[in-house]
Amino acid sequence: MTHEVAVVPGDGIGTEVIPAATRVLRATPVDIEFVRAAAGDETRAETGEALPERTRQVAAAADATLFGAAGETAADVILPLREVVGSFANVRPARSYPGVDALAPATDIVFIRENTEGVYAGIESEIAEGVRTLTRVTTETACERIAEYGFSYAAQNGYDQVTVAHKANVMRRTDGLFLDAVQRVGERRGVSYETALMDALAMHLVMRPEEYGVVICPNLAGDVLSDLAAGLVGGLGLLPSANVGPDNALFEPVHGTAPDIAGEGLANPAAAILSASMLLEHLGHPETATRVGDAVKTVLAEGPTTPDLGGEATTDDVTDAVLAEMEMEL
Repeated sequence: MTHEVAVVPGDGIGTEVIPAATRVLRATPVDIEFVRAAAGDETRAETGEALPERTRQVAAAADATLFGAAGETAADVILPLREVVGSFANVRPARSYPGVDALAPATDIVFIRENTEGVYAGIESEIAEGVRTLTRVTTETACERIAEYGFSYAAQNGYDQVTVAHKANVMRRTDGLFLDAVQRVGERRGVSYETALMDALAMHLVMRPEEYGVVICPNLAGDVLSDLAAGLVGGLGLLPSANVGPDNALFEPVHGTAPDIAGEGLANPAAAILSASMLLEHLGHPETATRVGDAVKTVLAEGPTTPDLGGEATTDDVTDAVLAEMEMEL
């Protein structure tokens, strides 16, 4: 069976790490047809649109999309792309790896972030000069759906500890609805979980990250808390992510365009390659996904590594090492 994967490198180091990830995907036995599409700052400069209609169509028609990063046009690119693939859950693993100088070496946390609403619904207004508002959208349907997904993910991946982040002590109606929906789903499924105020949880994640497994979050909380966790495991260069819909999905490294190193060939491709591993899992090839992930772990432990992890290797050096390790695993 041939899978069609849309490839959207975007801007900055996205144009370096996404080709690295596609090299790895081409080296697997999975039959993939890649369809390249454009988006981001340079695309807007060339065409007047950050996300052309053709790119939307390519992502919608594909079995999955591999996306890099966008610069100033990020909100005009990634949010609509997530809508195109019908994504309702953003899955962000934050794991420490042997050989990486992590602040918290025992960290293994997966953030399950609601991906359709909250303050990211984009409803902003200027109601008077100097007065602007942002509307937060919370629906029962979306809250139940992310709770179902989060509990299922924890069960399927062997996580016993599930934490639900919220701020219902202040946002009583919106996060109150979120907690009520989670409670209904939890009772229906017969699962146990804990709740935590998101600001207190941020502190506890830093102090005791080993006590957490799956964290189910509203949209903004998931964005912030997962970036915080990146600092515990060695940086954003190690965090992959999946934007999951009912039938389609988009995969992207959590890091941005990194303009300070873009074009120098020094970007860490680990997050992009791990995102490709998640893509393989989504396409129904778990053994191959594990093989790719294990190769990345070995290279992180044994080298070579890029400057963000204290090494001197290039993006290509690390990618070559991952490919060599995959060959050894056969």
